[in-house]
Amino acid sequence: MGLQGDEETGKGSPEIPIKPSLFRFNSPLTQVSLIGLVCFCCPGMFNALSGMGAGGQVDPTAANNANTALYTTFAVFGILGGGVYNILGPKLTLLTACSTYVLYAGSFLYYNHYHHQAFAIVAGAILGIGAGLLWASQGAIMTSYPPHDRKGTYIALFWSIFNMGGVIGGLIPFALNYNRTSAVSVNDGTYIGFMIFMSIGALLSLLILHPSRVIRNDGSRCTNIKYSSVGVEGKEILKLFLDWRMLLMVPASWASNFFYSYQFNNVNGVLFNVRTRGLNNIFYWAAQMIGSVFIGYVMDFSFKSRRARGLFGVGVVAVFGTAIWGGGLAKQLDYTRHDSLIKMDFKEGPDYAGPFVLYFSYGLLDAMFQSMVYWVIGALADDSEVLSRYVGFYKGVQSAGAAVAWQIDSHNVPYLNELITNWALMTVSFPLLVVLIIKAVKDDDEVEGKSKEGGTIPGIH
Repeated sequence: MGLQGDEETGKGSPEIPIKPSLFRFNSPLTQVSLIGLVCFCCPGMFNALSGMGAGGQVDPTAANNANTALYTTFAVFGILGGGVYNILGPKLTLLTACSTYVLYAGSFLYYNHYHHQAFAIVAGAILGIGAGLLWASQGAIMTSYPPHDRKGTYIALFWSIFNMGGVIGGLIPFALNYNRTSAVSVNDGTYIGFMIFMSIGALLSLLILHPSRVIRNDGSRCTNIKYSSVGVEGKEILKLFLDWRMLLMVPASWASNFFYSYQFNNVNGVLFNVRTRGLNNIFYWAAQMIGSVFIGYVMDFSFKSRRARGLFGVGVVAVFGTAIWGGGLAKQLDYTRHDSLIKMDFKEGPDYAGPFVLYFSYGLLDAMFQSMVYWVIGALADDSEVLSRYVGFYKGVQSAGAAVAWQIDSHNVPYLNELITNWALMTVSFPLLVVLIIKAVKDDDEVEGKSKEGGTIPGIH
């Protein structure tokens, strides 16, 4: 069935009078909170599992290969995910996606007993399909549902709920492995705990409404499009590869998950014992909550001009990024891949404090960088269907970079080389985002003026 309504702007129907209510079920606030809870249970727990290093195992080979398979299929289905979301709607898309997370956690439960990595690799590839669908759906909801002048606030809300999953997920291995100070891999209960949370997330996805049913407080719908088709979505997705705005975002997209293999395996996994890895993860994901709230405030409230807020936000993240990667370089010069290190425990006091602060800061930077990029994407459009494709493109390129990064780590590239590559990729993305904001992000008065004239809004598609 073809598109119904205006594909680009989602305009064409009158505003709907509504009764103001903080907890109205079809409000953007409720729906963004619900998608945050879904991601709390599924990718939040996945992040906790990955953040332990090697998937909670002593040998990172299985986890590296599973993650390579995961991000390879993620790269494809991330790009296609926006189209699938537009055709199937959020409920079926998210339910299918969430189920793949349960399978992935189960594959490491199997590996804990049989040490056959084939199941983990296949489960990783299947999860890549599901993750592509989930994150395209999530991105469309998070960036298109809020009012355009509060997108940073809603991104921070989502990111905080989502990363609370990593905090709780970090508590699971920390608590269940607390007395196993010499353990080299986590116990079965850790993986079972993750699977339970992921299953709850799959059920919660059934509460997500189609965007045509979500109404903002001003009475406007998030989209008027109720149906799409494979032909329309295929055509629109192909256009993204020639869209100059998407091309300017490629370095930021590639860099935004590239650092995980280094931080999880070669910082948390190499320097700390099992229970301390779990504790570190609690604070890594808690730092993400702090980072997202901070940069969300900057992107929404630092200046009256939306373009100025965007430019200032990029500058803030660039300064933090330079300082944090510089601190990482100072620590990385202390050890190499060939050193035999004694795993550090959190009770070691001063020796633990420095590496802990560094790992915490990595989490802070991750949230600041990704929340800033999401804000920029959200500033390019307001319609759910359009933004689902933009976010899908972002996640596809992001996942292609992550697939390369996990494979680089599996080939035993020197730690220092990995750090420098991560730092350089992030640094290159900042000036390109500045160009994108200057040329494509319009201020509120420009948007409102064009809307009143009934014309097309440059930069808002």
